[in-house]
Amino acid sequence: MSPSTITYLVFGIVLLLAVTFDLGLLSRKGATITIKRALFQTAFWVGLAMAFFVFMWYEDGHKTALEYFSAYLMEWSLSIDNIFVFILIFSFFRVKPAYYARVLLIGILMAIFLRVIFITVGIALVTRFHWLLYVFGAILVYTGITMFISDHEAEMDVEDNRVYKFLKRLLPLTGSDGGGRMQVVIDGKRRFTTLFVVVVLLATTDIVFAIDSIPAVFGITHQTVVIYTSNIVAVLGLRSLFFLLRGAIDEFSHLQQGIAVVLVFVGLKMLVEYFDVQIPVYISLLVILVCIAGGIAYSMWVNRKKGGKNGI
Repeated sequence: MSPSTITYLVFGIVLLLAVTFDLGLLSRKGATITIKRALFQTAFWVGLAMAFFVFMWYEDGHKTALEYFSAYLMEWSLSIDNIFVFILIFSFFRVKPAYYARVLLIGILMAIFLRVIFITVGIALVTRFHWLLYVFGAILVYTGITMFISDHEAEMDVEDNRVYKFLKRLLPLTGSDGGGRMQVVIDGKRRFTTLFVVVVLLATTDIVFAIDSIPAVFGITHQTVVIYTSNIVAVLGLRSLFFLLRGAIDEFSHLQQGIAVVLVFVGLKMLVEYFDVQIPVYISLLVILVCIAGGIAYSMWVNRKKGGKNGI
């Protein structure tokens, strides 16, 4: 077997065992996810990502491993924006905390399935039309600049969401959560509950974010094994990250600017390849680390400064 085949095989086995462990031992049905448990689960998924990084270094070489680590870091940081929107969706539909874990699980598994399709199509298109990489690069530069200057405080209007409007026209919906069910029968007619709508919105919202994040991964690597694995591991960690950050999302208010700089950098990296300029992977990793750490540190400094002023 080739190194990439072995990597896929090991990744699939470890992922299956990890998901089983997470669901069976860490996420019992109906259990309330405390901050302590969320921290443990987040550490579990990050630790798994790092263990796979070590395996890739041994099996596929340091370049592939560093590309994987860079892609994972970028996807992980972009996940925080996903979580911000997830919180708005849960709040809008008044989802009970007891249903959070199950709804997130189904929504994220759907998101992974859609991402795999999205990535597969993207790889096929880029393989056939290499010039699409430059289009992706230009899109990332524009997205990064827009993200940097946009108002992060502006909330998403769920009522105006196109997918939600489509579901209301297409399916018979009910305004209740159905006691935790996705479908209920009312007056002899089958209706879909708010939990079903939330699951669909979670999955489709992730795909909207993937429109930026997946092209950004192409800017770091063209290796399919890195693109698939980094995306799947990052998305699987979303659930525990949601419980960890849902009460402290405002603490990372300026991380958006750090992510924006990363997107601009990756976009420019893709564009300069037209002139045969190759930026080493360790430079990309360093930029990603500095921007993410800088965004978090600056957010904490601003919040501390605001707290000091409020205390006066």
